Amino acid sequence: MFPSTSPDTGRDPWPDDAASGPARGYPPAPRTGPADEDAGGRERKGPRRLRKGGPGRRPDDEPEEVPEEEVPPVPVRRPLALTVAGFAALLGVGLVLGAQTAGPGHRLPFAFIIFGVQLLFVLAWTMAMRPPALLVVALVSAGAAAIADAAAVQSEIAGLAPLGYAAAAGFVLGVLGQLVRRVDRVRVTDSLGSTLLIVVGVVAFATLIVLSRIPKGTQAITVCLTATGVALLVARLTDAVAPWPRLAPQVPRGAAGVVAGAMLGTLTSAVLGSYLVGFTPTSAALVGLVTAGTAVLADLAVGYAEAGRLMAGEPPTMWVARHMQGPLGGFALAAPAAYAMCVLFL
Repeated sequence: MFPSTSPDTGRDPWPDDAASGPARGYPPAPRTGPADEDAGGRERKGPRRLRKGGPGRRPDDEPEEVPEEEVPPVPVRRPLALTVAGFAALLGVGLVLGAQTAGPGHRLPFAFIIFGVQLLFVLAWTMAMRPPALLVVALVSAGAAAIADAAAVQSEIAGLAPLGYAAAAGFVLGVLGQLVRRVDRVRVTDSLGSTLLIVVGVVAFATLIVLSRIPKGTQAITVCLTATGVALLVARLTDAVAPWPRLAPQVPRGAAGVVAGAMLGTLTSAVLGSYLVGFTPTSAALVGLVTAGTAVLADLAVGYAEAGRLMAGEPPTMWVARHMQGPLGGFALAAPAAYAMCVLFL
């Protein structure tokens, strides 16, 4: 008979038994201590996290987040804002007075005025956006503008289809001109948007010639372009006096100018609508609200685009072209908006 207890009962374990780990056949006991020591003698403060392609990393090994540096706001230059406001006012007055010279069989003077504004648009936008093959894009855009003006004057039916064909042909020729040179071919994919914007913007002015050929068209041009000019003028004057609140630190524009310009432009169109034949204050205010709001938003978008180019490290463009770009873009977008509002609601 064997005893029920081991003869080693009551003896102290050998020193080697404590270091030999758990007994064979039994799982290791879970760690319940507050902190365990790694092989390097460092306390583990959290579970290991596995990462792909390397060993686990603990939370205390993560790099500290570096606070982002605040970008100082771009200062608002009051003389520059006043100059741009004056240019927008002169542009609006020239287009409105030119529309008054248009009549049945006498639309060439207005077409020449529109063509001069289109050349300014091509100069400002090509120098500001600098697409590949800049000279080719500028010449093609000027040619598309001339074709669109001639089609708007000579077509039997006043419509936008000839202008669409001119814009499509100008865009295709501009892209082909960029594909000819190997240096420009690398950037042609990135410049498709800028080329399309320049060609479509320059052709958009020709919609004013088409609008002058339909009933109430001249009155609509007067209301819409007056509201546009007043909106751009007030927005820039407000930026010169109180550019607050700033919409972005890199853009020297304020929200007060955008809102005040759109509101005063709408008010001006409502006042004109009470004196022009075929308009009421309500209809004129509706048309003026759309065109004035479109113009000030286009002018603001040009400022954001210029700030983005400067932040990307691109060199600044010609001073005159850079600051003519906003008012020209506002009138270019207001022209088809005026045509759409006249056709749909008047």
